[in-house]
Amino acid sequence: MRRKSVGVLCAGALVCALAACSSSPGASVRDGSPGGQRIPYWVKGMTPHEVAGRLHVTIPAQATDLRAAYQKGFQDDGLLLAFTLPTADTKAFVGKLAPDSPLSHRASPLPSAKDVKPTTPFAHLGLREPEGLADVTEGPVCSPCQGELNSLAVALHPLDAQHSQVYLRGVG
Repeated sequence: MRRKSVGVLCAGALVCALAACSSSPGASVRDGSPGGQRIPYWVKGMTPHEVAGRLHVTIPAQATDLRAAYQKGFQDDGLLLAFTLPTADTKAFVGKLAPDSPLSHRASPLPSAKDVKPTTPFAHLGLREPEGLADVTEGPVCSPCQGELNSLAVALHPLDAQHSQVYLRGVG
């Protein structure tokens, strides 16, 4: 009889341990900040120039409509930077990023674009995702990158005959 009660206790402890390790749909991980933010969360107040600094990118003086966001993640952080640039200046901008290989051009949206939601969506900035756009030149710029930045990708999309939207997505 004693063995049976030990077995019941062990089984009960296992159920309790498993319940403690599992997470309910409403549960989330919290960071170590004083407010205990839920992760991931968007860091408020990040300026485009602060995000550009984290991406090791210089925003061109001709850039307009600057938008940026920083998402604090559990393991990796997401960095978004977007701006409008005269199309004539995009080649020089990409040249300063010094990609290891030439960027690729695609004429149509990626077939998976409507099914996949990026972890750090440009929709957060009020923009369409570059993966869902046609006529995009894109590619990785560095991997691995400097400091805490693990990767950086760029996408360029013409808005009209004179201007292009520049998208930069980094993981740090």
